[in-house]
Amino acid sequence: MKRTLMMVMLTLLVTVGLACGADKQPEPFTVVGSEELKAMIDRKEAGLEVIDARTPEEYQEVHIKGAKNIPLPELEKNPAVLAFPKDAKLVFYCNGFKCGKSPKAARLAATLGYRNLYVLSEGMPAWEEKGFAIYAGPDYEKKIDTTRIQPKELQAMLTSAPDKLTLVDVRDQKEFAEGHIPGAVNIPVTSFAARSAGLDKEKKIIVYCNSGGRSYNAYRKLQKMAYKNIAQTIFSDWEEAGLPVAKGTAP
Repeated sequence: MKRTLMMVMLTLLVTVGLACGADKQPEPFTVVGSEELKAMIDRKEAGLEVIDARTPEEYQEVHIKGAKNIPLPELEKNPAVLAFPKDAKLVFYCNGFKCGKSPKAARLAATLGYRNLYVLSEGMPAWEEKGFAIYAGPDYEKKIDTTRIQPKELQAMLTSAPDKLTLVDVRDQKEFAEGHIPGAVNIPVTSFAARSAGLDKEKKIIVYCNSGGRSYNAYRKLQKMAYKNIAQTIFSDWEEAGLPVAKGTAP
């Protein structure tokens, strides 16, 4: 009897395991590192297209030399902008491991019939740091170290002294509405220079985005506008820490 029960339990465990495995579909793209992509470019592989899924502003400041800019929101709105032969090798990138734009773009490309899909996992920051070929626009500046605030520290600041800081979400309105740190105001980086002038310089200004690229640009703009008490945090870190996320548009 015990043997029969044990066999039944083992069968159930295997069945559940297979079912769980079946739910997890493989990604339609291959993850590559900076060195692998550089080798592909150096070999001048046939049909290779490198696609920057970041914002036009980020692309214009600095991008991988030869890359084309197809921002993720534009691709989602009009998939026809991805007008390459279906057998082309498409490599998508954004701002690194915590930036979800390039995987999303690659998944969308797969639904359009593209099969040779790649995602540069390290993104633009690592490519630049390794000294690989880039295009640097007139607004390009060497990277600086920002003052970074970790999620738990930020939560404590928001709880103990919310009136002493201004938390600014620099993502677009759609991203903000889908989820943001409670108490944040939304000033998209595309209009940041004009709209951030009214921020109180007596308060600590903390800027954030999904992975650091856009908030870094906002941080630099604040520096140029003579803001001194500024810092940066990362929304994906906040989410990973399991901290509260608010939804809806700003009041």
